[in-house]
This record gives sequence, structure tokens and C-alpha cells, in this order.
Amino acid sequence: MADGLPTEIDLSRPSAARVYDYFLGGAHNFEIDRQLAEQIAGMTPNLAATMRAGREFLRRAVRALLDAGIDQFLDIGSGIPTVGNVHEVAQAANPKARVVYVDIDPVAVAHSRELLAGNDLTGVIHADLRQPEAILAASRAMGLLDLDRPVGILLAGVVHFVPDADRPADVLATLRAAAAPGSFLVVSHSTFEDQSQEMLDAQRLSARTATEITLRSRAEITGFFGDWTILEPGVVHMPLWRPDSPSDVDAYPERFGAFGGVARYDQPAG
Repeated sequence: MADGLPTEIDLSRPSAARVYDYFLGGAHNFEIDRQLAEQIAGMTPNLAATMRAGREFLRRAVRALLDAGIDQFLDIGSGIPTVGNVHEVAQAANPKARVVYVDIDPVAVAHSRELLAGNDLTGVIHADLRQPEAILAASRAMGLLDLDRPVGILLAGVVHFVPDADRPADVLATLRAAAAPGSFLVVSHSTFEDQSQEMLDAQRLSARTATEITLRSRAEITGFFGDWTILEPGVVHMPLWRPDSPSDVDAYPERFGAFGGVARYDQPAG
């Protein structure tokens, strides 16, 4: 073990999950991660603010689901559960709330397991969003989630990593089909709509990495909710989704380059 982490985690190389943690103000990062983060920030100065806007959208959405009676959450593409993440928000309101985190990055999974040790109402799964059946099977096997009851499925800033060739609409349809009536789906997703050329160029830098982002339209993102009922105010630029205060929204909410929305699975008529 090194710094409380499994020995297979290479601390000599930066981790995307720990860089993300750094941008969010977390403590689960190292100097090598911070150096890379500062280099990225120099190229895309709005990136940290975009990540924070995404995290704030997720927190507001989780609170909305808690108000609706949801007490179990499946957070896919969770990264490292850093400051103010889903289990902290949920369990502050409902100490019995259960959260299962899912991530493809073994570094994020290892940090998550170390961070959540002793919290018996949380679990961590190493899996790929593109294999939803495996995620659902592992969630059931873990025993934390009862998918016969309403669940909050959280896909914050992850679906844009699934290229069209991997049929993201089918992936989300599989997840929706496994949910009970009364469940909710939360999605935030990067977009090319309303974006400056500078932002588009920055987002396209992802094409040089193993985690290329596919930018999609509001209509395409809305389609991921299927026939579920989209809650007000709809699929909107993230700061516009039920802000805590009007002062939290500046004159350019589109500058963060992503839409967010929440939908509910209503019991079919008849």
C-alpha cells in the first residue's frame, strides 16, 4: 500500500480522475496531478469552472430526487467521490440513503474504495457504461440497491464519452428498462450548441486522448430520456436547472458547454 492505496496504483503518473478531483477542490490528488491540471487550465481556462458547474448541477438534481422520495442512487461515471459528492448530499438528508458508484477508471475505483471504507451504505463497481447489463448485475449482486423500487440513475458528464458507434441511446434504454416506475434519470452532457469557436477547439482536444468527447445537440441529449417525463425547466444549460438562487446564474450560462436535465419514469396508464 502507498498513501493508503493499493500498490497497483502508479503514483508516478497523473490520473484523469485525480486531475478532476483537483479541479473540484478535492484532496485526493498529488503534485503530479496538480501539475497536469495547471497545464490544462492554461490551455482551457474555463475548464475548472465548467467542472464545478457540472458538479453543482448534480448536487441540485440529487436534492430534487431526495425531495421526491428517492433513497437509492446508481452513479455511473462517478470519478472519485470528492467534496460534496452524491453520498454526502444524499446521506446528509437521509442517513439511510444508499449509493453505488460506477467508474471505468481503476484509479478512481481504488481511491473510491479507500475513501468509502467503513460506509456500509455505499459501494463501488469497476465497470464500463457501455456494458449496462454488467453494471445492473453487479449492482444487484452487491445487495445495496433494490431495482424493484424507484432509483435515481445518475449520468453526469459521462455519456459524451460514448461514441455514436457504441450506440449510447441503446445503453440508456437498457438502464431505463431496468428501473421501476417512480425512478429518475439525471443526465448532463457536453454540446456544440451556443458555443464559441474557442470552446469547441478546446473540447476537440479530447480527440487526442483515450477519452474522446462526442458533442451532441440538445435534441440528441433529450432523446436519451426516452419516453420518461422530463421535469421543469427541461433540458437546459446546466446553471439554468433549478438554481439555488437567481444570483447563481450569470449572463452567459451557455459558457459551460453542457446541457443538463432530469426525467421521471411515470407508471404507464392502464
